[in-house]
Amino acid sequence: MNRVNYQKELEELLDELKRERREDAQAPSLLLHSCCAPCSSYVLEYLCGRFRITVFYFNPNISEDAEYIRRMEEQKRLIDAYNREGRGHPISILEGEHDPRRFFQAAKGLEDCAEGGERCLRCFDLRLRETARQASAGGYHFFGTTLTISPLKDAAKLNEIGTALAKEYGVAWLPSDFKKKNGFQRSVELSKEYGLYRQDYCGCVFSKAGRQMSRAAEQTEGTGSMADRSGQITRSVT
Repeated sequence: MNRVNYQKELEELLDELKRERREDAQAPSLLLHSCCAPCSSYVLEYLCGRFRITVFYFNPNISEDAEYIRRMEEQKRLIDAYNREGRGHPISILEGEHDPRRFFQAAKGLEDCAEGGERCLRCFDLRLRETARQASAGGYHFFGTTLTISPLKDAAKLNEIGTALAKEYGVAWLPSDFKKKNGFQRSVELSKEYGLYRQDYCGCVFSKAGRQMSRAAEQTEGTGSMADRSGQITRSVT
């Protein structure tokens, strides 16, 4: 079964919009769900000359208030920097309600799921559904997400969810696989350029716990390796 090339679909859509747009017409509007500033960095750079973008920061999966605020402030700082530099059309931001209870309700019964499994799909649906609802209510031409830039996120599933929600809410979905064409690498470069805070977990308590376990395992493995080397040295000396 051939996988859909969502990056190619996006490029074809952008070409079509360019052909159809009159010189005196405004660029189409896009409500872009953003998970964080680093992931949005390349996406905004890539799209801000083609769309009038409003970044929709809606991430109830981020359970800790301090972490949520830190990521939100970084998102605002990046947008302010891009607007000052005049990279394209001015970028706006819309902050969604931060209510982690919505995430925990969506994740109920799936607490022990592996990262990337059904719990994550429920989380994607929660965030994209609210984006679609806001896009429909606000009269946007398109809605989309920065989530597809992550090598750890299933772009096919995200696009399937987005396509289904587009039909349900009557607003066009922007197909994407932003990690393609070195998009993820570019986001790393931009994060360094702007000194952005790059978190090492998605934001939910489950991914944080998984990351802490991975760190502990790495440290244990490293300590074990040092102990083995120490033992080898001792044995060789004696």
